[in-house]
Amino acid sequence: MERFWLKSYPPGVPADVDVDAYTSIGAMFDRSVEKYSQKAAFVHMGTTLSYAELDDLSKAFGAFLQGELKLETGVRIALMMPNILQYPIALLGALRSGYTVVNCSILYTARELEWQLADSGAEAIVVLENFASIVQQVLPKTSIKHVITTQLGDLLGFAKGIAVNFLVKHIKRLVPAWRIAHAISFSTALRKGAKQQGRAIAVAPNDVALLQYTGGTTGTPKGATLTHRNIIANLQQHHAQCRSRLQEGQDIVLTAIPLFHIYALTVSCLLGLKIGATNVLVTDPRDVKGLIGELRRRPFTVFPGVNALFKALVNCSDLAKLDLSSLRLVAVGGAPLEEKVARKWKAITGSTIIEAYGLTEASPVVTCNPMENAEFNGSCGLPIPSTEIAIRDEAGVDLPIGQAGELCVRGPQIMRGYWNRPSETAAAMTADGFFRTGDIATIDECGFVRIVDRKKDMINVSGLKVYPGEVEAVAMMHPDVVEAGVVGVPDERSGEAVKIVVVARDPSLKTADVMAHCRMRLAAFKVPRHVEFRRELPKTPLGKILRRALREGAPK
Repeated sequence: MERFWLKSYPPGVPADVDVDAYTSIGAMFDRSVEKYSQKAAFVHMGTTLSYAELDDLSKAFGAFLQGELKLETGVRIALMMPNILQYPIALLGALRSGYTVVNCSILYTARELEWQLADSGAEAIVVLENFASIVQQVLPKTSIKHVITTQLGDLLGFAKGIAVNFLVKHIKRLVPAWRIAHAISFSTALRKGAKQQGRAIAVAPNDVALLQYTGGTTGTPKGATLTHRNIIANLQQHHAQCRSRLQEGQDIVLTAIPLFHIYALTVSCLLGLKIGATNVLVTDPRDVKGLIGELRRRPFTVFPGVNALFKALVNCSDLAKLDLSSLRLVAVGGAPLEEKVARKWKAITGSTIIEAYGLTEASPVVTCNPMENAEFNGSCGLPIPSTEIAIRDEAGVDLPIGQAGELCVRGPQIMRGYWNRPSETAAAMTADGFFRTGDIATIDECGFVRIVDRKKDMINVSGLKVYPGEVEAVAMMHPDVVEAGVVGVPDERSGEAVKIVVVARDPSLKTADVMAHCRMRLAAFKVPRHVEFRRELPKTPLGKILRRALREGAPK
């Protein structure tokens, strides 16, 4: 497909970027240290870490992995931490020393963690003590040889650190009992590493930086193999798209989305480091009052988030009391932005949420709306620089503008492949080098992309296609529906039938009310045959509905 969307690019956004500007993530960070050494790189719970301090501490951690643990170059290092100062130190320390980082969600059950550690072959893990008991359960079934534990307050200074750790462990009782022989503390690792002479490693562009596991919302998670070049390319691409809203060396980024997810890792952490920003880490974004307090404390300029986060904020009366005039870029990704959330945010704050689209396999950004957008437009934007897309049918034929088909992407940000899964990698790629995203999308004559739904989530009712997203959007037009999730369930007559799971604002809402509402706005075959009410919908950390969980207990 010809890149006709380039005509819709705002002035100053290039068609292509230099994806080889840096040989590695470490080389990029070295440049930032030279320019911004005394500037704050990260802030957490009132403690500041400068670029120079981050440089020294990450080198110490890398030297510990090399000198004390004797880990060979290329070994996988797992990280299982929320947004705390230890995360960027461990991340950069591992990457600069030639290791591959495996990010692990702090929400994992023992089964999920065991799968990822065993599949990745990780030999070391850095874990917040709150989750050490889960690591303890799975150790015998993994390749982990070294466990490095840390506490929430370890880098917050002597007095504050002791107080925070005591509160977390003994007052709030957030640390389940654990016992791992030979586990070493993160503080000890840094102290020992500082005495070591770390080996200088020439990290190459095609060396693997991350084994970033997909969310597993539709099946077993797979490790996307992302190279340093993949990540650098995406940083260059997204920076070019957002440059008009960023000010190098001056931005203050609020990071309330988990850094173990590729969206926050690239867009908040690494892009922030690239432009010399100060990144303020929020450990628990579910604490809306605490988040409001953080927004009140500093003149933030960049705020990446997810729909669920902005939804919680616009429903908090305190948001209207804040002065958010300093915000230059408010962005959303990870899951579709609801129109009513976007419009309510604009009405309260005066700023527009810029929607983008990406996926783990693309490092992650693929499309992004122009920074000049004044209002919600229902699209996830234009393909970013140095990116090609195609909308194709099941036979791989390009479809005309406006017709829905599978979104396929080609560009330097696309992963090398799935870890140890050559057949699945081959199935995900087309003969001409496009990655099949599995998302159903349309593109209009100006190049704006709209995601219709997941290909795997499409429901087949007597041969007719039903996209869950459409039914969910209609259901949420009802004033008493807070959230809705739609899945297909087996049906003897039609093969599949539509089931909707609803979170109701008013407990008196009945099945008949939901069905009548949908019947007025949808074709008969799209109207839910089954309605279930729940207190909440199962979701990923970024707010995507876990459709697999919705199918549990579905009518047979």
